[in-house]
Amino acid sequence: MKNHLSSLVNFFSGFGKKSEIDFCSNGVLTLGVEIELQLIDRDSFNLTPRAEEILKAASSLTKKIKQEFYLSTVEINTSKCFDVCEVEKDLSQSYDIITKIGDEFGINFATTGCHPFSLYSDCVITSLPRYQDLIDRNQWLTRRMTVYGLHVHLGMKSGDDAIRFNNFFLNFVPHLLALSASSPFWQGDDTGLASCRPTTYEALPTAGHPYRARNWNEFEHLYRILKKCKAINSIKDLWWDIRPSPAYGTLEIRACDGPATLDEALAIVAFIHMLSHWFNDSGDWIGQVPTPPLWFSRENKWRVIRHGLHADLVVDFDGATKPISEDILQWLDKLAIYEKKLGYKKYVDVLREIISKGNSSNRQRKIHADNNSFSDVVKFNVEEFLARKPVWN
Repeated sequence: MKNHLSSLVNFFSGFGKKSEIDFCSNGVLTLGVEIELQLIDRDSFNLTPRAEEILKAASSLTKKIKQEFYLSTVEINTSKCFDVCEVEKDLSQSYDIITKIGDEFGINFATTGCHPFSLYSDCVITSLPRYQDLIDRNQWLTRRMTVYGLHVHLGMKSGDDAIRFNNFFLNFVPHLLALSASSPFWQGDDTGLASCRPTTYEALPTAGHPYRARNWNEFEHLYRILKKCKAINSIKDLWWDIRPSPAYGTLEIRACDGPATLDEALAIVAFIHMLSHWFNDSGDWIGQVPTPPLWFSRENKWRVIRHGLHADLVVDFDGATKPISEDILQWLDKLAIYEKKLGYKKYVDVLREIISKGNSSNRQRKIHADNNSFSDVVKFNVEEFLARKPVWN
C-alpha cells in the first residue's frame, strides 16, 4: 500500500514539471493533409515494392511525395493550407505528378484503406532503423499493417486548445470512419466489416482510441511516463485515432480509412474543417456535454467498423440509438452557416451523395458481388483514383 501511495504522489507531482514537448503554434484552424497510396502492378493488380523508383523520379518535381513503412506505399503531403480549396489545388498538383510517373513506370495507384487480396507477408519493409525498430518491438502486429489512411492536421493556438479539440473530435471518430470506410476485404477474404483497417492498429497498446487527458499538462505528463517506461520513443509512436502533433502545432486526425477518391477526401476534410469552426465558435461545448465513457466510444466505433454508414449510433448513456447517417445529416444542417462562409457547398454535396449512394466499401462489395473477382475490385479502385470522384454503380 505504501508503495502504491508513493506512486500516486509521484504521478500527480509530475504535473508541475517543465515542458518537455513545446507546442509550436503555426496558425489556427489551418489544414495539412496526408494521403497514403498503394503502388499496384498493372499486370497482376497486386501491390508492388517500387516506391524507391517513384520517389527518385518525383524528387526533381516535388517534395510532397514521401517514403512510407512499406515499399509498396508512398504518401502525398500538402503544404499548410487555409481552406479546403487550397488543399484541393495542392493535392491535384501532386496527383497529376504521380499519375504521370506511374504511367512512365507501369504502376497504378489506389487510396482505399486496404488492398483487397495482397498478402502482408509478401510486402517489403523500407530499410530504415525506425521501421526495423518497430518490427523488433511489435513483431507480427506491426508486420501486418499493410493499410492506408487519410490524416488531417488542424492548426491549433496552443497545447491546451489541441487537447480541447481532441476531446471534441473523439465524438466524431465514428462519423469520419463511416464516411471514409474503404477496407472490406483482407488478403482475399471478405471480412464482413465495412472497415477492417482499424483492427490492424487496435492490437497495439499505443494505437486506436487515445488515452484521455484534460489539458496539455496532463498530456505532457502522460508522454513523459510512456517515454520513461519505453512504451514509446517519440510522439510518432502514438498511433492514436487523434493525437497532438506539437512540432507542427496541430491536432492530427488519423481515424479515417483512405478515401477511394480525391473528391471524397476533400469532402471529409471539409467536414472536419466545418466542425472545427463550429466548435471554435461554440464556447464551452465540452463543458456542457458529458465526456463519454470508454465503452460508449468503443461501442460506436465498433458499430461503424462493422456496418459503416448503416450503423446505429448510441446517442446517450441510457442506450438510445439512431442511424449514423441521420446524425451526419443533422450535423451538416447545423454546419450550414460554415458551408456558406467557407464556400464548401460542392464538398458538402459530395458528403450528402456518399450518405445517399454509399461509401467505398459499399461500392467495392457490389463489384465483387457482380464479378466474384478481387482483381476486378482493384481495377475499380484504380479507376476511381484516376477519375478522382466516385463511380456510382
